[in-house]
Formats: sequence, C-alpha cells, structure tokens
Amino acid sequence: MAANVLVDTGFLVALLVGRDANHGWAVAQSSRSPPPWRTCEAVLSETFYLLGAAGGPALTALLERHSVVPAFTLREDDSLAAVLALMRKYADVPMSFADACLVRMTETLADPLVLTTDGDFRIYRRHGRRIVPSTMPR
Repeated sequence: MAANVLVDTGFLVALLVGRDANHGWAVAQSSRSPPPWRTCEAVLSETFYLLGAAGGPALTALLERHSVVPAFTLREDDSLAAVLALMRKYADVPMSFADACLVRMTETLADPLVLTTDGDFRIYRRHGRRIVPSTMPR
C-alpha cells in the first residue's frame, strides 16, 4: 500500500454519491487504501461544486474527521512554477489546475498513489517521463 494516498475529485464524488457509476469502485478503494487521504484545495473546490448543497455536508464530514486532508500549497519550493509548467505541457489534454496540483504532489511526496476516475492520469507524467502512480476504474 502506498504511504501517501492522494484523492481526486472523481474519486470523492464517486465515493459520496451512491448513484455514481463508479460508487462501488470508490467504496472498494476506500477499504484497500483507507484514510487519511491527501488532496489539494483545488480538488476540494471542484468537489464541493459538483456535489452541490445536497452533497456538501458529506464532504464536510470527511474533512472534519481528517479523512481528507488538504496537504499542498503553491508557496512551497517551486510548486507554482511546476504546476503552471504542467498545465502548459498538457494544454492539449487539457490539464485542469486540480490535476496539475495532484501531479505536483506526486513529485514531492514519497510513495504516492492517486485514486481517480480521470483517465487523463494515464497520460500525465511526473518528473518529466515517469508514470503517475494511480488507481482508476477499468
């Protein structure tokens, strides 16, 4: 099991919305890689937006229990420059700001694993050419 499990918007939405097509997968992953999960504020913003008023309390509860922990800041080392460079590199995908932050997190944390429903993580590379360690539905 990875030491640093990172979660993306798609994973969080799938976990918290029972009717989501990937809900079963997300529940299974939450057992295999239990919290606390790390993420960035951009993912939290996207997730709150997508969940809306009805789903927001469930995400709030995960944050209050420290099951999901914001663990990234653009002020550390050269993270802002790195995130912007990733967005430029993958502009044709396009790479979202949240995805760029998560990829940057994989570059700065030991033994990372991203839980995501976003197939673009198969395209993204960290440290130039290294695959982003991730788990996603088939």
